[in-house]
Amino acid sequence: MSGNKRSMNLPPAKIQDYALIGNGRSAALISRFGAIDWLCWPRFDSASIFAAILDREVGGSWVIAPVRESTKIERCYLENTNVIETRFHTSSGNIVLTDFMAVTSEENKKRMLWPEHEIVRRVRCQYGEVNVRAHLNARPEYGRRAAAFTKSGRLGWRAEIGPNLLNLHSEVELMAKRDGALFAEFKLRPGETAAFSLTFATESPATIPPLGDAVEERLQLTVDWWRSWAAQAKYDGPYRREAIRSALVLKLLSFAPSGAIIAAPTTSLPETIGAEFNWDYRFAWLRDASFTVRALYGLGYEDDAAAFVSWLLHATRLTRPELRVLYDIYGERPCDEQFLDHLRGYADSRPVRIGNAARDQLQLDVYGEVIDAVTHFVREGEKIDRDMQQMLRHFGEYVCDHWREPDNGMWEYRDERRPYTHSRLLCWVALDRLLKLRERGQLTGIDVAACEKARGEIRRDIEEHAWNAELKSYTEWLGGSTVDANLFVLALQEFEPAASERMRQTYRQIREKLIPRPGLVLRNERSIDWQEGGFALCTFWEIDFLARGGGTLEEARAAFNTAMPYANEVGLFAEEIDVATGEARGNFPQGFTHLGVINAALSLRDREEREGKLKR
Repeated sequence: MSGNKRSMNLPPAKIQDYALIGNGRSAALISRFGAIDWLCWPRFDSASIFAAILDREVGGSWVIAPVRESTKIERCYLENTNVIETRFHTSSGNIVLTDFMAVTSEENKKRMLWPEHEIVRRVRCQYGEVNVRAHLNARPEYGRRAAAFTKSGRLGWRAEIGPNLLNLHSEVELMAKRDGALFAEFKLRPGETAAFSLTFATESPATIPPLGDAVEERLQLTVDWWRSWAAQAKYDGPYRREAIRSALVLKLLSFAPSGAIIAAPTTSLPETIGAEFNWDYRFAWLRDASFTVRALYGLGYEDDAAAFVSWLLHATRLTRPELRVLYDIYGERPCDEQFLDHLRGYADSRPVRIGNAARDQLQLDVYGEVIDAVTHFVREGEKIDRDMQQMLRHFGEYVCDHWREPDNGMWEYRDERRPYTHSRLLCWVALDRLLKLRERGQLTGIDVAACEKARGEIRRDIEEHAWNAELKSYTEWLGGSTVDANLFVLALQEFEPAASERMRQTYRQIREKLIPRPGLVLRNERSIDWQEGGFALCTFWEIDFLARGGGTLEEARAAFNTAMPYANEVGLFAEEIDVATGEARGNFPQGFTHLGVINAALSLRDREEREGKLKR
């Protein structure tokens, strides 16, 4: 039997067919067909071990599934966890596949044999008899070579990947194939289980955890850890289930050692099938900062918010007062953007990229994002330390000197720079928040007159030149005639009330030009020409806008309820949604989208509390 998935008769998985597991270091995508098709170890931006999502022939995958075709497949996360269960119904019986990355407290790690990087897969027969196949084809370095496994007695199979060790421990007998893959076929009867443990070690000696009852213990500890974390949420509004699932996604995208939160765990999943809009999102964007801190604090995850702000301050320290658009998980400069020409790409969408050239762009909005994040982080009455105050002063001076410059904008267009309205807005936010911190007695030494003067000039610039009187709308850039969904942020950042006449008129233009169907909002008018899908974050911006007064509470609720079914059946959102088919597009799952879900839910709760309509 050949080692690739096509010969095993698995259908090609769509983007929405995947679920995500992780442990705060890395993450893996698992299809509804039982295949781990994406895994980078030991960290999010490492080279892949499995990359079949980008090339079914050479990318590598790990499949556990019934031999016979399933008549029905169901899956769900165990409640308030990132442990996924997949139920395969066949003509002869039913099996349940449980997948997770082991995670627990530091105290438990010290008393147990606990590897730093482990995927556990346990398959159990519920009724009948089911023949099951397991097939692991590890292809390190983005599929450039096969892992050469050798038998290591009772410790399973091991393969050296440079200085690192990949080890597969199994409760069933495995065979090695000529192409380097490991294979097993076995029968399960009611109540019988088979467990597999795949570990990755960067140091010697490697930790090879036991199977048997120890698997059940690691599963329970992992479930307990996730549920304990989820229980910290203080949100008790009507969309708690959706908000907690989105928070769990953000936790999966968090790199625990540094506090960074990456945009997505994948690279090069296309925004448009067959086009070249394929980017590497395995980095942390400053653009997401204020939305991230608001979401985490709004839900009550203060420790996570503090960890993220700590990373933010560390990452920006070396380049102040200039800021990069994005950083790696340790706050360093990411690698150069490269093409992986040996990979076909998802649905033949090329190129496959690693690294992201947006790191070298000018995006002035990041200053407003960072300062607003710090403003959310530092509560009234709290002191700001000397280093942070100095950072804020330098950022303020930079904005005063540079706000007039055209930039690449938040969507990172690689053509000419323009005076984007959103970038001007966030420069206004930067100075407005600095002045608020000073008013609260938390920031000293800023040039108040210069900040007030520049803040007033930016407001006039937006009100006079970003407003198109003929169109009766704010526009994508100053002096322009097109609209962009990021104009919602004018209200979200309190530059202008959502209920103002100008915002209502702008919303009419957005509805007319950028909302092809309910629940889907395009980024801007270029999205139409480029055949982009609805940008899921923009949908939740619309809901947030409605909840803030741009519409009625009933309209905001209806918009939220219309948007949520565009997530897959386990609650994960992609970056974009295909307008014609409703299928997921772009990198998956997308942190920015799930931030939008949380912040929209928070705004809905606030609106309901104001109107006395919160259902408890």
